[in-house]
Amino acid sequence: MKFFWVDCTSGSSQGDRKLFATTALESGARGVYIKEEDIGMVSKLGDIDIIADWSETVSTGKGLADIIMVGKGGEGQAAEIPPSIEGASDIIKIKELKRKGIKTCGYIEIRSKNHERLAALEAKAADYIVVVGKDWTVIPMENLIAELQGEDVRVIAGVRDAGEAKLAFETLEVGVDGVLLQTDDISDIKKVSRLTGKISEKTELKPAKVTKLKQVGMGDRVCVDTASILNIGEGMLVGSQSNGLFLVHSETLETEYVASRPFRVNAGAVHAYIMAPDGKTRYLSELKAGDEVIAVDAKGNSRPVIVGRVKIEKRPMILVEVESEGNIYKTLLQNAETITLIGADGKPVSIARLKVGDEIMIYAPQMARHFGMEIDETIIER
Repeated sequence: MKFFWVDCTSGSSQGDRKLFATTALESGARGVYIKEEDIGMVSKLGDIDIIADWSETVSTGKGLADIIMVGKGGEGQAAEIPPSIEGASDIIKIKELKRKGIKTCGYIEIRSKNHERLAALEAKAADYIVVVGKDWTVIPMENLIAELQGEDVRVIAGVRDAGEAKLAFETLEVGVDGVLLQTDDISDIKKVSRLTGKISEKTELKPAKVTKLKQVGMGDRVCVDTASILNIGEGMLVGSQSNGLFLVHSETLETEYVASRPFRVNAGAVHAYIMAPDGKTRYLSELKAGDEVIAVDAKGNSRPVIVGRVKIEKRPMILVEVESEGNIYKTLLQNAETITLIGADGKPVSIARLKVGDEIMIYAPQMARHFGMEIDETIIER
């Protein structure tokens, strides 16, 4: 999901830099870029990724940095790039660090087409790539996003405020994975934090026709209680087949039987898959407090939520089978009035009122999965 780092190197004193790092941590930043001399201080503040420039100390793992930045003060900031870009020293350094098992981040200021090419090459070697431009109207971010979509790298834009962050997140609709906030105004940290909280990924849902409803007896069902308030229309993607997940609605609706529990999704049987961040799936049976799953609404807007508790209890189950584009998908849900799916009209529909021929919303990517990750191969799940 979208994330942000904060550059905490510009303060005139360690106290100023500590304030920036503390605010970043409290605002939900995933990482802080800091001076090597501040690593010990920041590591005591809390659990947050520490990013530091390459040095002999941090490159050997003795400096406690989680991610090593390569390019600051080097080729990444050079006014001109040598013609032999493939042999650039920053690329060589990144590859050496990777061989040692150290996470790396390239840093490039885009000043020319050669800088863009260097960014692409570094990105293919590194775990992260930070791309910075002085004029956001001419940054070739679109080219990089398009070229790197198939690569195992996180693309990060260097930004100066929340406005630039929003633009970066929306580039090519897909947007960058994250931003590195480089500002002297500490209030910008909160603004970017609020922005990332509003930005959601899009999950492509489609209608599927119900072809079978069958009571199948008792089973172990899982309630996923989250640390967030879920909205009406929001639920989680769950199913017996990894390539066909049902949008199961949260318990946000009041009924005559039970009070609303807007933090909960009664997700189904223990064997089922559930959608987690980064397009991966988990088994419901393995979820525990502190894990992340994805909340999705009827329009496909999605956001990560933290699991606060998992309740597994024996309950009567019902098989729901649907058909979409010639494919059959199934899931097992608790047979109760309070269990709802999302109809093709975007409204919740109770299992008790669902009929053969009705249409409900599902997520059905044309990809198989291996250990929860999407892969391009054929796997049959019945």
